[in-house]
Amino acid sequence: MFRVLMAMTFVAGLFVFVPATKTYAQDKKSTCEFGADDQRLKGAERKKFLARCMANEDAPKKKAKPKAKKKEETKTGG
Repeated sequence: MFRVLMAMTFVAGLFVFVPATKTYAQDKKSTCEFGADDQRLKGAERKKFLARCMANEDAPKKKAKPKAKKKEETKTGG
């Protein structure tokens, strides 16, 4: 009897949790779209922004490119 009661409680908990997840996704989408509109993104840039926003990804960090060292030519005098 206890197992049946626990199973019913678990299933009831799932019904409470699932709609909240759907609402969260809808709220997040509207927030991401607002961000894209605010930045006036269009086309491929907008799609890329929305995909990253919905996936919880940060923008890739810009790596500092190492400066190329100029080879110092040694002049040998003769």
